[in-house]
Amino acid sequence: MKKATTAMEKSMSGSKEGEISPSQLIDARIDELSDWRGETLARVRTLIKEADPQVIEEWKWRGVPVWSHAGIICTGETYKNVVKLTFAKGAALEDPSRLFNSSLEGNTRRAIDIHQNDEIDEEALKALIRAAVALNMSVRAAGRSQKKPRSA
Repeated sequence: MKKATTAMEKSMSGSKEGEISPSQLIDARIDELSDWRGETLARVRTLIKEADPQVIEEWKWRGVPVWSHAGIICTGETYKNVVKLTFAKGAALEDPSRLFNSSLEGNTRRAIDIHQNDEIDEEALKALIRAAVALNMSVRAAGRSQKKPRSA
């Protein structure tokens, strides 16, 4: 357990030669937790990858797993009593299955708090991930179209 923590602290963005990759740091975090939180984080990680096979795993802010595609999709924070998936642009996403149950008061982020023994609506979570990716892609495309072409 000590090795995993030390390794995580050494590399925050990871994958230069000799450094631990973000995916390896997330693996270490899951192993380090060794309880329902690790199992839950591993499960949501799998669902995120199934929903978006092109997802990029990152390690930010001194130890937070982050999943991105054309911008941040969500983070996976672990606390004593909850695994929290925070969607960077969650307030702009449709949530017909009402997965968001935390951070509802803000104008930007929304979160899903998963407690021990909670059932995860896997299809609804995958749909939310895909919607977050689509939103990121549309924002990126809109940003490109607003740039004026350079004249010679």
